[in-house]
Amino acid sequence: MASRLNPRLLTAASVLLCLTGVDGRALDQLDFNVAGSDTALETSLKSASGLIAAKKAKQVTALDLFADARAEYGKLISALYAQGHYGPVIHVLIDGREAADIAPLDAPTTINHIVVTVDPGPAFRFSKASITPLANNTDLPTGFAIGQLAESGLIQEAVQSSVTAWREKGFAKTSVATQELVANHNASTLSAAITLNTGPKLRFGPLTVHGAQRMREDRVRAIAGLPVGETFSPTELARATERLRRTGVFSSATMSEDDGIIAPDLQGITADLVESRLHRYTFGAEVASQDGVKLTGSWLHRNLLGGGERLEITGEIAGIAGQSGGTDYSLGTTLDRPATITADTTLNLGATISQINDTDTTAKLANVSVGFTQYFRDTLTGHVAISYAAIQGTDAAGSYDYRSLDLPIGVIWDRRDNKTDPTKLFYIDTTVTPFYGFGDTDNGAQFKFDARVYKGLGVDSKVVFAARLQGGAVFGADILRTPRNDLFYSGGGGTVRGQPYQSLGVDVDDGGTTIHIGGNQFLAGSLEARVKVTEKFGVVGFVDMGMVGADGYGSNVQTGAGLGVRYDTGVGPVRLDLAMPVNGGGNGLQVYVGLGQAF
Repeated sequence: MASRLNPRLLTAASVLLCLTGVDGRALDQLDFNVAGSDTALETSLKSASGLIAAKKAKQVTALDLFADARAEYGKLISALYAQGHYGPVIHVLIDGREAADIAPLDAPTTINHIVVTVDPGPAFRFSKASITPLANNTDLPTGFAIGQLAESGLIQEAVQSSVTAWREKGFAKTSVATQELVANHNASTLSAAITLNTGPKLRFGPLTVHGAQRMREDRVRAIAGLPVGETFSPTELARATERLRRTGVFSSATMSEDDGIIAPDLQGITADLVESRLHRYTFGAEVASQDGVKLTGSWLHRNLLGGGERLEITGEIAGIAGQSGGTDYSLGTTLDRPATITADTTLNLGATISQINDTDTTAKLANVSVGFTQYFRDTLTGHVAISYAAIQGTDAAGSYDYRSLDLPIGVIWDRRDNKTDPTKLFYIDTTVTPFYGFGDTDNGAQFKFDARVYKGLGVDSKVVFAARLQGGAVFGADILRTPRNDLFYSGGGGTVRGQPYQSLGVDVDDGGTTIHIGGNQFLAGSLEARVKVTEKFGVVGFVDMGMVGADGYGSNVQTGAGLGVRYDTGVGPVRLDLAMPVNGGGNGLQVYVGLGQAF
């Protein structure tokens, strides 16, 4: 292989090639040969090959191919080192000439045949694998040991783990002092000996803020919650960064360690911020053949008082041109203030008014609440609130009036890899809401949960199996003295597709009149198989089941099934589902259109 090229010469050669009008689109053949029978290694090398990638992308001009051929050696060597092969022999022949031996100014004007030949040589094993000094409880990779395959990635991982362990103990300036990597080609072994320089143990120093224009710096520091004066920890630094990002006030938020040390032992931190636009507008629409059209919209102010406060006003109109009931309306507003009480606590204020026009009832609802959201970690949050709710309406038995003081307490555990199109892990949302009733409203408690799990198959998760289980119950209150919005229905896009929206409830006797209302027991399940056909299009098969019951009135069950199509927009898939009822009634084919997966 030739020595490193002078960048100026390579640039000059590129200009000359461009001026000559070379297109070199006549690449007839690319051969890639790997000695030996290790198919996994061959696959890894082909994945690392720039020439194979260029051919797939149809970037086959002479200029492109010559540059890729010159770079092929380094890419393949890196891939071989990663697999523990430190004595490879690589040839890249351009029409019979070694690419490394072709001077830039002699670059070919046409390229017809490229042959890549790789002899990986023997796999090397560690004859020595040491890093000193090590912090207590350092978690080194198991493969970094004498006799194990000497993959270069293992050395990097071991060094990173060792440095991280010291930094977590406050030694922020830990770095590699010396490294001795010696390959014995006769014995096919690699000796790896690394020495670390831990530097002094440091504490968090002052936070310097750059980029805060509308946001007050005192609020930036309060939201970040950096524990100034306490032992330095990269985990705490990452948590402080995440607190700033989750406010939504900043389009970019990074926190970095200052180069120097503030005497005697303080590590200064700098926050570089880029503020987002103050306002955001959203609009959404969903269509279901039975339920009609649902329109949603919102207006958001990201930094209302200069302290990260988020004011959002939302509106919804549902049931437009629907075949079950009338049109429903709702209008709500929320105000969230981060870093209230603690850096991980957000104050939530909310108010909502709505009008419901269902087949069996017409009602007006109002709710005001004050609460807190606690971020225990990135994937685990808790929430608690106190709210006052009022419902006035009419049904077959006459008018009703429910008023209650509610105390919802809940936890959300969200481990999904993607919120709009998950392929693995799970999501669990559970809430218990004790309520104190006024007038004709009983005291009681509502419990509900929503659990989802995802399993992708293959490296790219071309097939994803998704399952959802929902449930709930009301305890301590008679069903006729329970606020109607605390009861449960089944049917529609959120529970059982193929069945009309909230079509399944229970029939109860109210003073001699039979009325249809929600049940105080609920269970629903969904199964989906999501198959990606192309990068943009996918198909889905699904089956849904729902059960609603009430004490003394039994329970009812409905099911639905269907097929769907997904189109990836980049921000989430557009969903089209066609569903039919299987049992429990229903009115034929139901069509659902929306953004994001069904769950």
